[in-house]
Amino acid sequence: MTPLILIVEDEAKLAELLTLYLEREGFATHCLQDGAAVLPWLEQHSPQLILLDLNLPNRDGLSLCKEIRQQSQVPILMTTARVDEIDRLLGLELGADDYICKPYSPREVVARVKAVLRRLTPQAPSQPELLELDEERLLAKLQGQPLTLTLIEFQLLKLMASQPGRVFSREQLMDLIYPDHRVVSDRTIDSHVKKLRQKLKTAAPNQELIHSVYGAGYKYEA
Repeated sequence: MTPLILIVEDEAKLAELLTLYLEREGFATHCLQDGAAVLPWLEQHSPQLILLDLNLPNRDGLSLCKEIRQQSQVPILMTTARVDEIDRLLGLELGADDYICKPYSPREVVARVKAVLRRLTPQAPSQPELLELDEERLLAKLQGQPLTLTLIEFQLLKLMASQPGRVFSREQLMDLIYPDHRVVSDRTIDSHVKKLRQKLKTAAPNQELIHSVYGAGYKYEA
């Protein structure tokens, strides 16, 4: 869903400029110029962030921020031409998530909007890598489980995993795994792949990583 940004700004040209920059970055926007129109609009809509000017006709930004915060935790980025420290602190104490002073660059506003949303958006826990390969130490792990592989098995796994989905013929595997061009039969490659698949299956019974492609060869695909 496209994030919706409510721009509350009584300077029409500035509101248009902010709209242009935010929409260029993939946000949807809605503009209000009258402070008294903000709360009625919020009763019908749920923006992801509010850009709220301090000086507005009919209703000032500080009182709006205080009332919005009493009923919603929507992120609020306050903007103002008044730079004295009392107003700056008061704005934050009333529940604003950030504060930016005019004159400002629209790019700076976009960057601050992204930073606030990123800071307040819960991050999904990172998932461990499915397959980890340490070529220097010839160590391999599958879903965190160590694999005991021979040199040939490690090379086969590394080669196929480096290009997921690519089908390697037996001849290609022989040429790449045995650069000295020794004579190796198709059955030898099949035997190595079979043992490798068994070890992978033991470490991750629900994962089929190396697939046979009839008449063509093998491929790695999670």
